[in-house]
Amino acid sequence: MRVQSSAKGHECGAAEQRPEVEAEVVIVGAGPTGLLLAGELSLAGVRPLLLEKYPQPRTTQKAQGLGGQILQLLHYRGLLERVEAAVTAPEPPPRYPFGGVHVDLTGMVDPPLRGLPLPQTRLEELLAEWVGELGADIRRGHEVVGVHQDDTSVTAEVSGPDGPYRITARYLVACDGGRSRIREMAGIAFTGTTYPEVNRVCQVTVPDSVTRLDNGDLEGPGLGRITTGFTRTAHGAFGYGSPTPDTLMFSTTEDESTDIADDEPMTLAEFRDSVRRVLGKEIPMGEPLRLARFTFKDRHAETYRAGRILVAGDAAHLLPATGSGLNTGLLDAVNLGWKLAADIHGWAPPGLIDSYHTERHYAGARALRQTRAQVALRRGLDPAADALREVVQELLGDEQSARRVAGFIAGTDVRYDLPNPNNHPLTGTFAPDLALSGETSVADLLRSARPVLLDLADRAEIREVAREWQDRVAIRTATTDARPADALLIRPDAHIAWAATVGEPADLAADGLRAALTGWFGAPSRSPALAAEPGA
Repeated sequence: MRVQSSAKGHECGAAEQRPEVEAEVVIVGAGPTGLLLAGELSLAGVRPLLLEKYPQPRTTQKAQGLGGQILQLLHYRGLLERVEAAVTAPEPPPRYPFGGVHVDLTGMVDPPLRGLPLPQTRLEELLAEWVGELGADIRRGHEVVGVHQDDTSVTAEVSGPDGPYRITARYLVACDGGRSRIREMAGIAFTGTTYPEVNRVCQVTVPDSVTRLDNGDLEGPGLGRITTGFTRTAHGAFGYGSPTPDTLMFSTTEDESTDIADDEPMTLAEFRDSVRRVLGKEIPMGEPLRLARFTFKDRHAETYRAGRILVAGDAAHLLPATGSGLNTGLLDAVNLGWKLAADIHGWAPPGLIDSYHTERHYAGARALRQTRAQVALRRGLDPAADALREVVQELLGDEQSARRVAGFIAGTDVRYDLPNPNNHPLTGTFAPDLALSGETSVADLLRSARPVLLDLADRAEIREVAREWQDRVAIRTATTDARPADALLIRPDAHIAWAATVGEPADLAADGLRAALTGWFGAPSRSPALAAEPGA
């Protein structure tokens, strides 16, 4: 397969005059997904190279929060404390928008969805610091303008500050956003819908001319009352909330057919004009703290892999609602990193990298399902649509329904369809953070991003099987209260590849574990006689 850009000024002849530079994995795009992928590869002992076309980190205000399953994964990598320390705004109550209604988890002791108010720009700073500590190379101002691949490598033609050059790698991963040039050059179809609407968001300080009532509503001279939540008019939708005691958050949604780039800055005047069109009135506003504009697209890559080129994050999926895209993209990176590393280190079993597409395309489709449902809820403006929203809001008043929808948003409902001969309910799910003996936990065991066999019942015959893989799988013995299984085989992405039922016969457990170890971590390479006794 051969694909290349037709951009002028970057002909192959010019690039061939420079010496070829080698890398194991080239990542195109130093946004959150690309940065996390670089960190995961570095933890696995692989040299990633990040190429970012912009010379400086972007300051455009995009996502303003981080939430969902990725928070637990960051905890497993020891990064959550760093992220939490960077949060300066109060953590909002767990009440999340869902297509014009709300999923209210505030009355739950253990809400299934958590969100942190962390701007994407700050998240990128934190991830870049972490990746730098791990020794990864980030080159800013280097744009990939062409790609070529064969059965053994992929070559990127790059336009850098000092001129064009080529770099050859084992794999190239496109993390370059929804308008991905790499995805286009690789010939990966990106089908879906662009909705004819523009959403604008403005966060401001509280002006002196308005009064905030006890229930959060606003009142002011000539303003009347502005209620918390969404107000629909013939011209669109207006949203109001108060994320902190000192700030107000406003939003508008208007049907517009103009394709506006989300990274073009929005002014306060533009937002005021939008409010006038939607509500027909002026809203007093204090000092603007955040101004953002975004459109909604519903698109999904036909495949996440084309030979040695892969896509992740927004390059793989665009979700038509807020609150899920960043979480889904970061989880792509965690799924992919260890699989690429396994192939580069030479122990990947057949089909391991293809499982990235199988698993994450499924996860992307689930994320699209719930965000498409939000589109149906929010875009209707007739009495029937109002009735639908009222019914859904009433259903979400039941805890079971609220938990189910919150799991959709968080991505915690994803269970991969993995081989499961004993039908254990944990196989394919995200590993729970069990508290273990020795003052440790599952999170502690996964900090190094290494697969773990966790023996929870002191079963020597299970450990004996795993010792043939001890060069790539950590073997640990521990106890936990009310153990859910006798043993867990946990992949680096924290998903459970195999679990032994409590009291499972030794021969059945051994056969199942051996099949799982071979299927995910390749052929055994070490003699059991060479293995040291594993500890807790």
